[in-house]
Amino acid sequence: MYMLMFVLDDPGRLDALLEAWEKAGIQGATIIESTGIHRRRRQILPMRYMFQPTGNVEESHFTLFVIVENEAVVQACLQATENLVGNLNEPNTGVFAAWPLSVVKGVPPVQESER
Repeated sequence: MYMLMFVLDDPGRLDALLEAWEKAGIQGATIIESTGIHRRRRQILPMRYMFQPTGNVEESHFTLFVIVENEAVVQACLQATENLVGNLNEPNTGVFAAWPLSVVKGVPPVQESER
């Protein structure tokens, strides 16, 4: 089994991503609202006529975690992700990572009819 993690840069694409992942064989995901260090440190430049407070701007991302059966599902999910957000080597798309798991408990096995 593999752990898959994806940081989605554009939170407006979350529902489309979940739909694409479902078509790729993902049956569930843990979704966490998150932000990165660079966005945390970005500052608003105040203007005299605006009444916005100065300080840190925190734009959110969504970080998704999924446990999948094998590397084929990881690759299908990566392809579905890039089809939606574009090449992940480009800026403002997201960060995708997957790694093998040595112990997994509490995740029901994928039924043959669900594949």
